[in-house]
Amino acid sequence: MSKPNITKLGKLKESGYQSKSIKEELRSNLVANIKAGKNSFEGIHGYDHTVVPEMERAILSKHNINLLGLRGQAKTRLARLMTMLLDEWMPIVAGSEINDDPMRPISRHARELIEEQGDDTPIDWVHRDERFYEKLATPDVTVADLIGDVDPIKAANLKLSYADDRVIHYGMIPRANRSIFVINELPDLQARIQVALFNILQEGDIQIRGFKLRLPLDMQFVFTANPEDYTNRGSIVTPLKDRIGSQILTHYPESIEIARTITQQEARRDDRQKETVYVPELAKDLLEQISFEARHSEYVDAKSGVSARMSITAFENLLSTAERRAMMANEEKTAVRLGDFIGMIPSITGKVELVYEGEQEGAASVAQNLIGDAVKTQFVQYFPEIKKLEQKNQKGPYDEVVNWFFDQSEFQLLDDLSEQQYKDLIDSIDPLQELIDEYQPDVAKKDQYFLKELVLWGLVEFKKLSKYRMSQGMRFKDLYGSYISGL
Repeated sequence: MSKPNITKLGKLKESGYQSKSIKEELRSNLVANIKAGKNSFEGIHGYDHTVVPEMERAILSKHNINLLGLRGQAKTRLARLMTMLLDEWMPIVAGSEINDDPMRPISRHARELIEEQGDDTPIDWVHRDERFYEKLATPDVTVADLIGDVDPIKAANLKLSYADDRVIHYGMIPRANRSIFVINELPDLQARIQVALFNILQEGDIQIRGFKLRLPLDMQFVFTANPEDYTNRGSIVTPLKDRIGSQILTHYPESIEIARTITQQEARRDDRQKETVYVPELAKDLLEQISFEARHSEYVDAKSGVSARMSITAFENLLSTAERRAMMANEEKTAVRLGDFIGMIPSITGKVELVYEGEQEGAASVAQNLIGDAVKTQFVQYFPEIKKLEQKNQKGPYDEVVNWFFDQSEFQLLDDLSEQQYKDLIDSIDPLQELIDEYQPDVAKKDQYFLKELVLWGLVEFKKLSKYRMSQGMRFKDLYGSYISGL
């Protein structure tokens, strides 16, 4: 819809325009969406029966909202998507600093202009994308930043006394009148600054350097907070918390499928990578499993959480690792290998907060442990579980594979192998194909090599084989042979 061509107040009245508050605007458009069966929060996954219904109830109740959850739980995205519930275009008095409603002007400038020009008052239009304001709460934020201050330069230029309210320079909140205003990480905001928000949320009064202004600002406030912040850096002061209508708890994806959908949606994957790198479905599941393992790891601080951004950046690194290998081998196409997962360790180490035991282990070592734990979890989804205690003289499904390694001095999977070299090397382990044929006969041919490599890594995690990371790749050996050679 193009910008309306109404430019005068008189024409706006003739058009039948009815002024309404932003909360009423959000509510009426949400009602229309619900009745039409339209999703108001497109691109948000895993919240269909938890967060989204609570968001909709809060908007229907015309509440200010506090989104409480760990990092990487789409809190800011939820707030941004609320702009789609606004009318596409909003009329304002032309030249107004605070988006004055032509039907209900609140600033001195707008009131005087309408009084002077009447129906000839110029009208401007603001698109809904420009009605979203966001501020990260940091300790250096001041009342002047949010509310406003006296501007001595304006006073000098206009030759006004400091007693004249026209010398006021409005802060971010008054300028966001009739808009959605988001304050991220609210507990980081100093208590005295939080106090300044009391009257804005409830009565619409603001005070600037002794000026008591009655500005009934029309705002939709959305706050975000991390539960960890309540103990580490600060808290939301009780009177402010009391004025926030709904507090909504967010959460991480509850299944691998939802996590995969989010990663595939958010990962920056250009056309060249789509054409060059094939990613087996199992590889996508394994990648998401790493985040699930991290959220329950004894080495990772659970209070800090593990952001969904870890999976997204790890997936991007995984693609780049495979792409780089293909370029070095002068190959047009390649498939992701399990060995490529080592290339995404920097994305893991930068995204997890470690407890003391994790710091002792080292970030890189913890990342490798998480990959190993994910392999162990996914392995039993495809192959029989390996039990710690097994009966003697009873043949197990993996004995042939283990015996194959017993007869080999060592088996090396180097990082820079060409596609054909890699396949030939994996195919040289004959029992692997027999294992795939027996337990995963329906798996696609192009996914078999990743599955075969998963068997090797899984046998390592279940202490049937040993694995050693070299500078150029992986070396697999029989567990007891490694032990004897170590002696």
